[in-house]
Amino acid sequence: MPSSPALPARVGFPDRVLGAACPACSAPGARTVYSVDGVPTQSCVLIDAADEARKFPRGDVLLAVCETCGFLFNAAFDPSRIDYREGYEETQGHSQTFSSWLGGVVGGLVNEHGLRHATVVEIGCGKGEFLEQLCRTGENRGIGIDPSSTAGRVDASSGLGLRFLHEEYAAHHADLAADAVVCRHTLEHLPRPQEFAQLLRSNLNGSDTLVLIEVPDVGRVLESGAFWDIYYEHCSYFTLGSMARLFRGAGFALLELASHYGDQYLQLLARPLPSRATASSPVDQEQDLARVVQGVETFRNSCRETLGRWNQTLSEALERGERVVLWGSGSKATGLLSTLGLECVEGGVEHVVDINPDKHGKFVAGTGQEIIAPGRLVELQPDRVLVMNPVYQTEIKRDLEQLGLKPRIEAL
Repeated sequence: MPSSPALPARVGFPDRVLGAACPACSAPGARTVYSVDGVPTQSCVLIDAADEARKFPRGDVLLAVCETCGFLFNAAFDPSRIDYREGYEETQGHSQTFSSWLGGVVGGLVNEHGLRHATVVEIGCGKGEFLEQLCRTGENRGIGIDPSSTAGRVDASSGLGLRFLHEEYAAHHADLAADAVVCRHTLEHLPRPQEFAQLLRSNLNGSDTLVLIEVPDVGRVLESGAFWDIYYEHCSYFTLGSMARLFRGAGFALLELASHYGDQYLQLLARPLPSRATASSPVDQEQDLARVVQGVETFRNSCRETLGRWNQTLSEALERGERVVLWGSGSKATGLLSTLGLECVEGGVEHVVDINPDKHGKFVAGTGQEIIAPGRLVELQPDRVLVMNPVYQTEIKRDLEQLGLKPRIEAL
């Protein structure tokens, strides 16, 4: 029988019990699942030079699962290694596919949940595109909270009642008197989600505020062995059940909780309970917990397979002299390149494509690939394009055809 493809030396699958308490439910005895050493501590920072990118600070990932609530977390995470005040470029708004989906989320909040003429607070607002669209569509007032220096890049003087606070969410933000609170793709960056959920509930002071929380769905990651979706600054990973437990335990009534966007995201809609009484959940949490425990075992096998397959596939393609580029310079690209150790060298993976013009001429943290505009591919004539997110495959194929290119297209 042929031997299995070799795994990168920095990757492991330890199975041991930790003494630390779960950051989501405080139960002791989480079990380790997966480890990868020496990955960049941030994936979406704009870096001006290849040498600077290769010298970017690194940290370790030690993924662990709480078998009491189903929450997964990076037990090796050190928050002092992260500085979100740096320029952070996480927006996906340049994609028509993503913008169309996000418009549907906004429409649902405005039309189905009556979010009109209201004050909306967004925690971790990023560039502010979602908040701006929500204010424009529902004639709302928006307050964005985000410590990044690049947060709130939209036009705050547009007459939409937008303002941005460059700081972390804290107890004094209870004074904002929000009719709705939005927190999209921020909770996974927080090492103590239980504290955040309790702070949020305390700040709402028993009001009828609508709350929208959106995070990546780790269930898909476990099932498919998507190692590229596990990286340093994502220190918290949620399933439907662990999300339900976290927010019910903090005093919220769950209205909706489901997977979205090709099963890549979890989206929770809730309101604070008038008391800390337990409310019903739209998720069978015990069934979900059993699925997580099984999913962890599935992940050990599926991750070995995907790691070995992509390690071998890309190595063989490069040995044949194929010109390989990645399309999509977000965290998935950083996760794949750094885990496989694909540093930018001549004859290796030298470029990553992105449609976001703010990323062009910048470099991938840890491995040093230049981020280029799609038009540069006419000059490069790639043999193989690796699509970092299959949701965008149709959009990318169309863009390549418009450039007159017909490389082999593969999606993760």
